[in-house]
Amino acid sequence: MRRVRASGRGSVFTPSDFLAVAARSSIDQALSRLVKRGQLRRLARGLYDFPKIHPKLGALSPAPDDVAHALARETGSQVQIAGARAANALGLSTQVPAQSTYLTNGPSRRVVLGKRVVNLRHASPKHLVAPGSAAGTVVQALRHVGPVRAADVARVAARQLSANDKRTLASSAVLAPAWMQPTLVTIANAATADIDG
Repeated sequence: MRRVRASGRGSVFTPSDFLAVAARSSIDQALSRLVKRGQLRRLARGLYDFPKIHPKLGALSPAPDDVAHALARETGSQVQIAGARAANALGLSTQVPAQSTYLTNGPSRRVVLGKRVVNLRHASPKHLVAPGSAAGTVVQALRHVGPVRAADVARVAARQLSANDKRTLASSAVLAPAWMQPTLVTIANAATADIDG
């Protein structure tokens, strides 16, 4: 519990996060006891959280990103938000999708959290450009909205990305599909003043 409390309320973890502390069988028993006592919540097989508590609503659902990152840590893989979730993260859409999709170089997995779904989909390296970075989110948002809205992505991303993120985007652009590359290069080379006009 000390380690869980150090991560804070809302943290999500798997038994493998505690392997430095004890053997797997001991960890499983300890987690099971903590769930029975109501100190932790079991979200799915091998997935737990230390829920945030709202005074009126009670235990809140964990953030989809935290769930995805916990699952990725367990398998030593990388994740990247994708689809409508990536467009929403950039502010291109105000709609919050009920299903949060992530691409991963690890195994596919689907976790249902009440009315929300966290879906990790195994993807080939060509679909995982700069995974886990803001630059990767731009690539996935662009893939989602398509060439028609490429200018919208460029305008928003050029403002939001840090200089470091733009360097990552510049070095990763060649890995993206050919139709995306000019837009990614434009974003990487843009100063905020250029976009705001």
